[in-house]
Amino acid sequence: MNKTAKPVDSTTAETVPEHSVSEAPKTHPKRDRSAGLPTRFDPWLQLPQVPFDFLGQKPSRLPLVSAFRSSPTARAFDLLRTRLLHSLRDHGWKRVAITSPAAGGGTTFCAVNLALSLARVPGSRTVLMDMNFRRPGVAAALGIPAAGSMVDFLAGELSLPEQLCRLSDTLAVGTNRVSKQNASDILHAPSTGEVLDDMIEDCRADTVLFDLPPVLENDDVPAFLPQVDGVLLISDGDHTTAAQLAACEKMLAGHAPLLGVVLNRAQQTDRTQVTP
Repeated sequence: MNKTAKPVDSTTAETVPEHSVSEAPKTHPKRDRSAGLPTRFDPWLQLPQVPFDFLGQKPSRLPLVSAFRSSPTARAFDLLRTRLLHSLRDHGWKRVAITSPAAGGGTTFCAVNLALSLARVPGSRTVLMDMNFRRPGVAAALGIPAAGSMVDFLAGELSLPEQLCRLSDTLAVGTNRVSKQNASDILHAPSTGEVLDDMIEDCRADTVLFDLPPVLENDDVPAFLPQVDGVLLISDGDHTTAAQLAACEKMLAGHAPLLGVVLNRAQQTDRTQVTP
């Protein structure tokens, strides 16, 4: 996958207090316009559907924008979603890696909330994959059970319904209940690319987000770059340094385009605004 590593866009998202509660996305029955005709088998519909607390009535490890639609955080992620979709569509891309320079930068927080924002697009299909083998956290962030083993799935030993679940008609999640320290070995394996190619084709996914470990702490991200179209880099407004960002950009150069830098935990005078 040959790509030129040039920044495409840059967006800021911030963490803010919880506000009002919104309604959960509703599932409407689809009208069969081809009654009497054979229908195409759709693996997406075979994924087990897991009850998800869109209203935020149960405590979760991270604040989720699906429950706080009127908050500045929700608006920031909607803006990030729109800019990202424009970039992906302009280039014909689908696969986005989400990572940060160091641990604790808010990668999982941003990946989960961006996925929830993307899932609000009617008729779309978004897949969120927990690719942080060392510290998987997507299931806990969403408040759902961690099912399956990402290692076994990428080795071709688990089927789609055994590894992925649907939270709604527009969002599927691949969680991971098994942590592994030899993550880069797994990500280098030829079967990884083959399995992901089949998954995206079978699910007919519009966007796939990969929640990855930090760039500068191991070689997991470089090992996985051949599988993605671009990278969103999460910068911690309290701790990330300019030197760390420069080191990440140097590592990505020539391997994957930098789609944008998301400033998490941004401090702004007017918290209702999003700084582009």
